[in-house]
Amino acid sequence: MNGIQGGSDLIAQFKVLPVGKGESLSEYVAECVRIVEESGLKHQLTPMSTIVEGDLDEVMEVIMRCHKKMREMSNRVVTTIDIDDRGGVKDPMSGKMASVERRTRAR
Repeated sequence: MNGIQGGSDLIAQFKVLPVGKGESLSEYVAECVRIVEESGLKHQLTPMSTIVEGDLDEVMEVIMRCHKKMREMSNRVVTTIDIDDRGGVKDPMSGKMASVERRTRAR
């Protein structure tokens, strides 16, 4: 182990799916968005998932709160998490977008 415990700013994309709740899940998504907004973490809602930025422990706490809330609302819940943890990077959400935009304009 090299002592790396996760960057101070990482991004995580996650989705929490209550199983057996029909086609429209906006009621459930809204509950998770409320939890994310209350956390104060930088975030972005997308049509397929939610992205949050912050310290590993803070990010995981928010995701687990969302999972537990969905579990209160559904007997079965599937949570998927993708984490991008790159050392030495601040503001990774904005940085990634700016990098792509620069390369797009350079064409």
